[in-house]
Amino acid sequence: MARAPGTGPRSRPPRPAGTLSRLVNDLAVGLIRAERRIDPRFRPAFDRWLRPPAAAAVQALVNLRRRDPRLGPAAERELPGEAAATAEIIAEMSAFTREHYAPGAALRAGNTKTYGVVRGELAVRRDVPERLRHGIFAAPRTYRAWVRFAGPGPLAPPDLDDNGVLSIGIKLMGVEGPKLLDHERWTQDLTGISAPTFTTPDVVENAKLQRRVREGVPVWYFLDPFDSHLLDGIMQGLWSKTHANPLEAQYYSCAAYLLGEGQAMQYSVRPRAAPTSRVPRRPGPDYLRAAMAATLARQAVELDLLVQLQTDPFRMPVENASVRWPERRSPFVPVATLRLPSQRFDSPAQLALADSLSYNPWHCIPAHRPLGNQNRARKAIYLELSALRQTMNGHPHVEPTGDEVFDQAEEVP
Repeated sequence: MARAPGTGPRSRPPRPAGTLSRLVNDLAVGLIRAERRIDPRFRPAFDRWLRPPAAAAVQALVNLRRRDPRLGPAAERELPGEAAATAEIIAEMSAFTREHYAPGAALRAGNTKTYGVVRGELAVRRDVPERLRHGIFAAPRTYRAWVRFAGPGPLAPPDLDDNGVLSIGIKLMGVEGPKLLDHERWTQDLTGISAPTFTTPDVVENAKLQRRVREGVPVWYFLDPFDSHLLDGIMQGLWSKTHANPLEAQYYSCAAYLLGEGQAMQYSVRPRAAPTSRVPRRPGPDYLRAAMAATLARQAVELDLLVQLQTDPFRMPVENASVRWPERRSPFVPVATLRLPSQRFDSPAQLALADSLSYNPWHCIPAHRPLGNQNRARKAIYLELSALRQTMNGHPHVEPTGDEVFDQAEEVP
């Protein structure tokens, strides 16, 4: 029997957070928000000189605790408890959405706050190396795209309070061939965040995080002395910062995807120009959207799409998203250019487009099939949560074509 969108497995009432976990969580959140206000003063020097050795040390500890699963290139292995964890994540995130958002105003439970959905195009380069010429990179071609820039979530407070790790969603249109999800026939989605590793190593640990999020103590997930995820918290913290402009951040897939038969890849989206934006002295609640609007009002923006091949299945795992694939073993290679023309994008109609769009890594052709337990879980999680949000808001799912027109002149002379 079919169930209503987003009902999913039934969730239990959230467990009340203990006094210690609440105290530690609230103290940590307060310190993080205070640091956000002084972060721009020292962050460039920190990122240049201190972040690389710190990240290398953390990754050494992460790898020290791992066992070699002895998987071959692009090979997968289902995680014990994976299906149950996926069901629990759907239940927890669906319940969180219903508890925190009223009908007509529901936001995404992750990658929550939309800074902007902008028109773009992805041009595949002519000099793509032969080994990388698969799927959408097989030949030079330009695809139209809707590109969504967003904040972390699961709530949408003023930008300065919650903008440490940003996200990007790229929906390519006019992509031919069969798709792994049949409710969009012509799209290929690419997604990423502004940190090179994911928040959790696998879907079982992600279920624990979603419990803590619903309890209102997400930081306790990382700091709980009886089940610590401190190394993951440090890795996220090393890239979590006060952003000045979403168009100037580098984004990483964090998860693996096929690149043709028997090859795994991760990808990254990196701005071509050096950052020039600054955080306002008195930032407004939506200063990141304002920064994007100011940039695209005066100029086009170009970003490189880069691909990193898996060359060592242990050091570059498919099933553990806490491990950063080392670039010294396999450097990123540019394969396409994402161009965002000068435009206006902040009309109510165009912002509303974000609610009707569903970004899902399984909107893809078989040559780029998502790999690993986090990606396998995303197929059901994203479908359920997208259906729930769109049902609550009365905005049916839309597969865009690129021909959408809004109530303003988008192109800027």
